[in-house]
Amino acid sequence: MLLATFLIQYERLHGVQSSGVLFIFWFLSVLCAIVPFRSKILKASSQDGIPDKLRFTSFYFYFGLILLELILCCLNEKPPLFSNVVTDPNPCPETTAGFLSTVTFWWFTSLAIKGYKMPLEAKDLWSLNQRDSSKTIVPKLLKEWEKEQTKVKSSEQNLTTKATYAKQQPSATNHVSGGAAEGKTSPEEVEVLLSNQKAAPHQPSFLRALIKAFGPYFLIGSGFKLLQDSITFVNPQLLRMLISFTKQEDAPVWWGYTLAFLMFFTAILQTLILHRHFQYCFVTGMNVRTALIGAIYRKSLVITNAAKRSSTVGEIVNLMSVDAQRFMDLTTFLNMLWSAPLQIMLALYFLWQNLGPSVLAGVAVMIMLIPFNAVIAMKTRAYQVEQMQHKDARIKLMNEILNGIKVLKLYAWENSFKEKVLDIRQKELIVLRKTAYLGALSTMAWTSAPFLVALTTFAVFVTVDEKNVLDAEKAFVSLSLFNILRFPLNMLPQVISSLVQASVSLKRIQNFLSHDELDPDSVDRKTSSELAVSVVNGKFTWAKEDEPVLDNINVMVPQGSLVAVVGHVGCGKSSLISALLGDMEKVEGEVSVRGSVAYVPQQAWIQNATLRDNILFGKSFNESKYRRVLDACALTPDLEVLPGGDMTEIGEKGINLSGGQRQRVSLARALYSDTEVYLLDDPLSAVDAHVSKHIFDNLIGPEGMLKGKTRILVTHGISFLPQVDNIVVMVEGRVSEMGSHQELLKQNGAFAEFLRNYALEDIVEEDEATDELIDDELFPDDVLSNHHTDMVDNEPTVNEAKKSFMRQISILSGDSENFRCRSVRRQSQKKHQEAQEKKKPQEVQKLIQAETAETGRVKSKVFLEYAKAVGLVLSVIICLLYGCQSAAAIGANIWLSQWTSDSLTNQTKENVNMRVGVYAALGITQGILVMISSFTLAMGNIGAAKKLHANLLDNKLHTPQSFFDTTPIGRIINRFSKDIYVIDEALPSTVLMFLGTFFVSLSTMIVIISSTPIFAVVIAPLAFIYVFVQRFYVATSRQLKRLESVSRSPIYSHFSETITGSSVIRAYGRHTAFVLMSDMKVDENQKSYYPGIVSNRWLGVRIEFIGNCIVLFAALFAVLGKATLSPGLVGLSVSYALQVTMSLNWMVRMTSDLENNIVAVERVKEYSETKTEAPWEVEEKKPPPEWPTQGNVEFNEYSVRYREGLDLVLRNITLSVKGGEKIGIVGRTGAGKSSMTLCLFRLLEAAGGEITIDGVKISEIGLHDLRSKLTIIPQEPVLFSGTLRMNLDPFEKYSDDDVWKALEHSHLHKFVSNQPAKLELECSEGGENLSVGQRQLVCLARALLRKTRILVLDEATAAIDLETDDLIQSTIRTQFEDCTVFTIAHRLNTIMDYTRVLVLDKGQIAEFDTPTNLISKRGIFYGMAKDAGLAQ
Repeated sequence: MLLATFLIQYERLHGVQSSGVLFIFWFLSVLCAIVPFRSKILKASSQDGIPDKLRFTSFYFYFGLILLELILCCLNEKPPLFSNVVTDPNPCPETTAGFLSTVTFWWFTSLAIKGYKMPLEAKDLWSLNQRDSSKTIVPKLLKEWEKEQTKVKSSEQNLTTKATYAKQQPSATNHVSGGAAEGKTSPEEVEVLLSNQKAAPHQPSFLRALIKAFGPYFLIGSGFKLLQDSITFVNPQLLRMLISFTKQEDAPVWWGYTLAFLMFFTAILQTLILHRHFQYCFVTGMNVRTALIGAIYRKSLVITNAAKRSSTVGEIVNLMSVDAQRFMDLTTFLNMLWSAPLQIMLALYFLWQNLGPSVLAGVAVMIMLIPFNAVIAMKTRAYQVEQMQHKDARIKLMNEILNGIKVLKLYAWENSFKEKVLDIRQKELIVLRKTAYLGALSTMAWTSAPFLVALTTFAVFVTVDEKNVLDAEKAFVSLSLFNILRFPLNMLPQVISSLVQASVSLKRIQNFLSHDELDPDSVDRKTSSELAVSVVNGKFTWAKEDEPVLDNINVMVPQGSLVAVVGHVGCGKSSLISALLGDMEKVEGEVSVRGSVAYVPQQAWIQNATLRDNILFGKSFNESKYRRVLDACALTPDLEVLPGGDMTEIGEKGINLSGGQRQRVSLARALYSDTEVYLLDDPLSAVDAHVSKHIFDNLIGPEGMLKGKTRILVTHGISFLPQVDNIVVMVEGRVSEMGSHQELLKQNGAFAEFLRNYALEDIVEEDEATDELIDDELFPDDVLSNHHTDMVDNEPTVNEAKKSFMRQISILSGDSENFRCRSVRRQSQKKHQEAQEKKKPQEVQKLIQAETAETGRVKSKVFLEYAKAVGLVLSVIICLLYGCQSAAAIGANIWLSQWTSDSLTNQTKENVNMRVGVYAALGITQGILVMISSFTLAMGNIGAAKKLHANLLDNKLHTPQSFFDTTPIGRIINRFSKDIYVIDEALPSTVLMFLGTFFVSLSTMIVIISSTPIFAVVIAPLAFIYVFVQRFYVATSRQLKRLESVSRSPIYSHFSETITGSSVIRAYGRHTAFVLMSDMKVDENQKSYYPGIVSNRWLGVRIEFIGNCIVLFAALFAVLGKATLSPGLVGLSVSYALQVTMSLNWMVRMTSDLENNIVAVERVKEYSETKTEAPWEVEEKKPPPEWPTQGNVEFNEYSVRYREGLDLVLRNITLSVKGGEKIGIVGRTGAGKSSMTLCLFRLLEAAGGEITIDGVKISEIGLHDLRSKLTIIPQEPVLFSGTLRMNLDPFEKYSDDDVWKALEHSHLHKFVSNQPAKLELECSEGGENLSVGQRQLVCLARALLRKTRILVLDEATAAIDLETDDLIQSTIRTQFEDCTVFTIAHRLNTIMDYTRVLVLDKGQIAEFDTPTNLISKRGIFYGMAKDAGLAQ
């Protein structure tokens, strides 16, 4: 024994894992030694001395040693000093945890404590275990999958005999086929085989691969499940013994204690085993997800274009997110498929033993409830679909409203759109209400089921035979068995439905993974020929079954030459490039490309990374080379405008770069990669003419950086053609001629004709280029295309804010999704950080803080807010109802225990009917109460949802414009979609479950205390531990969930990015690097998912331990109070205690869900309490209805700024305009032209001074009163989806005749009357189905309809075609003759005949006079007129 002790200590020091077997051995030894320990002492005290001193002392010595060994086994050991070095900075303690620690998940505690002290961050998480990382898991699955594929291929080859395939496939394709096994089968058999094969083409089974890869590990979990199932049934048997023990007068007390402790131990054993099983299942699920994502990602990089066509990016991302998730959910419950029937069998067997055939009555009730639940589930699903449609419609409308919020404000149209949203919302709520009715029904079925079953069983049992006596043993043992039965019966339908879903997913994934792959050898990369690129007799197609796109291609490109490929649109220029990259199917011919390749696609592909990373693309950074590249691609000036220089984070698909910038970044990437062959697919189309000249001269052309390299350039620019070595002319997929510029001109073939077609256009382009140059000097901020140029955009202050915003959005939008990727580059960013800090405007930083405000606990205030939204009285009533329902349940069970006590006094016969009757009445009352309470709850929740949404919508329509300028729309939409969804659907069910479990736990305590009052002593410490554990868990798991969802999106965004850029990735040979990146992102996500699983297990073990303690104490006190207690009460309290574990466990989960979901209320509240603009109508200051009559406008010492803390845009402007004057407003960009108009509408409130219109101060009246009396034709025509009629007159104020008249004057009459729907013509979102010119005319028609005395015309900067422009001008001259018109002019010729022209400069009036006077003054206006060629 001594030796053993030393050995154990020695091994501990050397860090050997404590073994489970040893631990169990020592534990049992101690248990067995306790008995002689006691008896020896008793014996010694009864006899006077100890007869055998040696034996006595040695026994105690032995006892001490085994106790010590047991304790040593429990402790965890440090790894030895000389073990293999763990390089991991933050290893998962699971690997070094001892047996006990592993079983109870004790090793997780450190993280739980850390998460409780402060919100967890990504850096606190443990690294993934090696066995769970993509590196080990994905290859494992792929290996099995390849085996499956080769098996199928070889079996197919055996079938492919000469008889089956007369036509041999050309060997150049990617398919392997061969005529093996000839003549072994007779023709008839072949026929049969063939028909079979047609019916079911034999696909490799992905399921088999999955099973082979993950089956063994999963089976261990199944083993644990089997053990747990069998142990489950021990406790009811122990309960029976305990009840019979209380009946017997003379049973020894120690037997009772033994029973109590046995119950405790089996319960603990069951807990530990169950959680082990869950751990195995969840880890398997996690591994399956990792493997699936990895496999799909790898496949997506190599599938052919034909396959790509059959599954869109969205579908593949779905495979990754939805289908992989389904598998993950399924693995956790898969064991239920065999374990549920097993549990049901066992339970029925024991019940039969207990009650005989009357059990069948109860079972029948259970089975009858299944279709009832199924019907409800079906209905609910149908309603859900309907509700989703309403929700989508509502979000779409909200999106439009928020995108066009400025126009709504200018036209004072908010109310009509508010009505539209509320209409949809009403429909949505009606569906929700129906769902709630169904929900209440199913809750009732679910709560009353065990009761109904017990009732029927007992009633039948008692009435079938007079001899049958219902005593405590039978009643309570049956009850606990029925409770066991409840779980598998409910789970089975769920498991089966998720199995069906998973099988669909399996098929989809299998199909995707079985797609054809590109043939890596279709392009010969290792040629020894002199030519850099050569194609001989090439015939290419996009998909095997399609017509060839390129036919009979022969192209030879010598080393180091520049070849241009020209031809009409769609003649196969880009296809030729793809063929050289090996992206097309080669039907026949030879392609060889010598050396490495760089590829610039027609549509630039930009990653969501910094600008520098986009250019380096995995190459190492070399400062001087990098600078040269930037200069050649004309990117240096752009960098100065970007907020972070080349460290600016670029949004997905390059959202914050203009088209030209994207194309240039793509060129820079190719140039930096420094390869031998450059394939440039029309890189100059997206950039302006002068930039393209710069790029050609410095980069592509004979004197550029690439001279000496082989370049193939697809182009439309004719001006460059004389400078290239060779020209390939393509016509309809064939090379029609090839040669130098001179040769081709002499031949006078297709090329000469091409030149004649394009020459005219090109001359025009050249002219524009020179204009562009002048423009760019005038307006430097047009270098950056801004995604929503609208009226405010010409103000530099806003522009700056907005631009930095567009960049910021890309950094912030995904609720900090880019934290990860940025932390990696922190070091390199430090240099740029300082510069960036200065540039960022203040509000950006505020925004960042606003978004991440939800860490830590949720304030109780929020719960109160929600209760208020539900209605305080209603909230109290709901709680009361729940209380009553629990009371009824307790009543029924107490009645049952009274009934069972009848058997002791033998008065069972006479009371049977009364007993059954009252029991039934109490139970049914409970059922009805459940239904009423869950129903009231649902009503309350829906009321709250309605109220919260209405407040949010109302506030958002009253919010001033500046809020929308500084808040990304996505963030507001998120409030309307995600958060409202949570309030609609997730919150109610969480609250329901929470209240249910809370009252169940409460009633358990009450029952146990009432039967054994002494139990109250134990409650306090247990409750303390419970709350303690629960707080730790909730804090940690909430943060883990957040981290998990934050790290999930990068996987999908990176994936969709990869699919769109797969050809670029392949061309540069970055395949493996991208696979590694994806794996890293998946591991990063699993890193926060794994502790999430473990935290659930950790919680489960702790909470169930508390539950088991309750069982233990209930049993112990029952044994103690044996003399006074009736067996009925003992049965009651212990069977309640056995139930409690489940509800305690759920209660913690629900608390944490409740906290996670209530956050939505907080977020919605936050946005429904933002600062609002002035009231829409001020009753006491209402202007007369016919105001303004004259249209006189006066500015008096007027100043304005965009937002607090920004500079003034207009300073001290004083001017007066008489009614009917036509005023032109001109000035350089940023002079404050648009601000003038916004001030009239009070989208900007005055910083000083005032504006009066016809003697009314506009700052005193309501906004709608003001805005509805002015008319604006905005710069960007905004239309909403709906009918044309609604777009012109949303409040239906005007008659159809008026509308037609307006259309006639705005020259739309012909267009509209030709439409079949006339005025009911549906406009799509943003008016996409009308041309830009038509949209502009619709805005004109709106103005004509309103026909107010003052018209503001913000001339479109995007030069709409001159025709439309003239139409608008002439209409305004005729229709608005007697109105006051303000025109913000960009083209001076429109205002040369206006009454006066106002020239603004830096927010002040520079000149204000008639156009002729201004020209003679030779001031600013003269300069502008001269530039425009209107003055000499």
